[in-house]
Amino acid sequence: MIDIEKQTIEAVKKVSPAVVSVVMSKIIPTIRQSSPAMPFGPFGLFGVPLPEENLPDGGGASGPMEKVKVGGGSGFIVHPEGLVLTNKHVVFDPNAEYTVITSDEKEYTGRVVSRDPINDVAVLKIEVKDLPTVRLGNSNKIELGQTVVAVGNALGLFSNTVSKGIISGLGRKISDSLGQGGQVENLRNVIQTDVAINQGNSGGPLVNLDGEVIGINTAIIFGAQNIGFALPINWAKNDLEDIIKHGRIIKPFIGVRYIMLSKELQKKYALPVDYGALVVKDHVPGAQAVVVGSPAHKAGVRENDIILEINGKKLSEKHELADVVDSCNVGDEIEMTVMHGDKTTKVKTVLEERK
Repeated sequence: MIDIEKQTIEAVKKVSPAVVSVVMSKIIPTIRQSSPAMPFGPFGLFGVPLPEENLPDGGGASGPMEKVKVGGGSGFIVHPEGLVLTNKHVVFDPNAEYTVITSDEKEYTGRVVSRDPINDVAVLKIEVKDLPTVRLGNSNKIELGQTVVAVGNALGLFSNTVSKGIISGLGRKISDSLGQGGQVENLRNVIQTDVAINQGNSGGPLVNLDGEVIGINTAIIFGAQNIGFALPINWAKNDLEDIIKHGRIIKPFIGVRYIMLSKELQKKYALPVDYGALVVKDHVPGAQAVVVGSPAHKAGVRENDIILEINGKKLSEKHELADVVDSCNVGDEIEMTVMHGDKTTKVKTVLEERK
């Protein structure tokens, strides 16, 4: 009989030396000592910034400045010369400074090499060599009920915290918040797990019992018990290949916002079809259904059109437009079947690099 406890311990030993804490800091005005007591500091509980009007003297716009920790998460080393994989929402602020703390408690300045324009993945670089690294597994081989372990910086306080659970679901679709600016990213085909994932665990590894990283812990549902999500590691493998070859993450871009149609939506809105991607803008102020100058715009796609197929592949909830586009390369010519009103036409365009 397999000794699960022994396997778990060995898996943790393999991955822990390469797990890091990522600290985000910003330069802000020093709060005057005469100000009222603030039990959680100017950035509230768990590093969430308080509204400026809640800071003493409206935030203290004048006076001496100091560096203050405003957030953080976890990450893990994937290359011995200092490449660290984490979540994009952990390093979302281009104006912040990032510090990477390794398992031996050494601190290094972290430079954001690239943020994935589509997925919640980012890569940091620290200037040090001969670091311990994790071994990346194959997230396509994950199975329901499989035992997994999460390692990370729980609540931003407790480094190398270990939790164990199982894979609860596959192919989930969630929305993930990016920082304080109201940006929301829709993530598809993520892994659901019942492993205890806390704030600060974001960006840390989800590990199988062979000690291989199969996912990046990314989100929890507040108010729910034992429901967490992780990004499949195979997404990040492609990003790492891009960085090593090109110095940046390269993703194809088509330039539309959309919702995938279903029988329910067809019935509710009296639509002519029950499949395809309906091109519509979202609720974000200033959003465009079709980005001006994008490949879709150049092909003549407009708001309220329905993209039925790409390269002959029927688009549906199981075969989303974004997944099909992401399987292509920058510079590929694609053919789209587009419904405009009561007319259906085929148009071609060339995918560009997402900026």
